[in-house]
Amino acid sequence: MIIIPFLENKIMEKSLNLLNEKIKKCIICKRLVEFREKIANQKTKRFSNDNYWGKPVTGFGDNNAEIIILGLAPAAHGGNRTGRVFTGDRSAEFLFKCLYKAKMANQPHSTNLNDGLKLKNVYMTPVLKCVPPNDKPKPEELKKCFKYLRKEFDFLKNATTLLALGKIAFDSCLNLFDLKKSDHSFTHGSFYKVTEKLTLVACYHPSPRNVNTGRINEAKMLSVLNNIKDFKSHLN
Repeated sequence: MIIIPFLENKIMEKSLNLLNEKIKKCIICKRLVEFREKIANQKTKRFSNDNYWGKPVTGFGDNNAEIIILGLAPAAHGGNRTGRVFTGDRSAEFLFKCLYKAKMANQPHSTNLNDGLKLKNVYMTPVLKCVPPNDKPKPEELKKCFKYLRKEFDFLKNATTLLALGKIAFDSCLNLFDLKKSDHSFTHGSFYKVTEKLTLVACYHPSPRNVNTGRINEAKMLSVLNNIKDFKSHLN
C-alpha cells in the first residue's frame, strides 16, 4: 500500500520531466521562436553579462500540488532570461513575497534556477511557454501551446485549483475548457467551477503597473491565496 503511491509519484515525475524536455525543444511558432531568440541575443543593458535562456519556459514546483498557478507567458528579461517562470523580474519580487507569507514557498524571492526555491503544494506554469512580442500572444499561438498545458493538467493528478494571474491567462483557461466568458467574468478573487475536478480562481497579475497603481497589493494577493487555502481545507 505504501509502494504503489511511491511508484505512481515516480512515474508522474518522469512523465512531467519528459514533457518539459519536449517543451524546451519546441519550435512550432516561428514568430515566438524569432522573438525569444532576438531578446536573448540583444539582451538588455541591466543583464548584459547574463547568459539568456532564450527557449520555451516549462512549469516547476510540487508535482503533487493541489494548486496550479498560471501566468500568461515568460517575461522578456525574467523567465526568458533565467529559464524559470516568474523568476528574476519585479513581478516575481512581489509574487514570491506573498507566496512566502502564505507559506506556499520556502523563501520570499525567485531570482535564478539555483536559488534554492521550493514551492509547497503549488505548481507554477505559463499558459504560453515562449515570450510573445509586446506581451500579446496571437490566438493561434495560444491554441498550439494548449496541448502542453493539457498534458500538464493530466500529469498533475492532485490539482483541484487553478489560480490565473491576469485576465489573459484567465480567458485562456476559459478557451481551453470551452467555456463562455459571459458566464465567467474576470473579477479579482472570483471562484468558478470549470470541470468536475478543477476550480478556476481569478487574480490580478502582479505586474509593476498593477502594484504601482494599487490595483493589487499584498493584502489583496494574500486574501486570494488564503481563500484558496480555506477552499482547499473545505474540500479535504
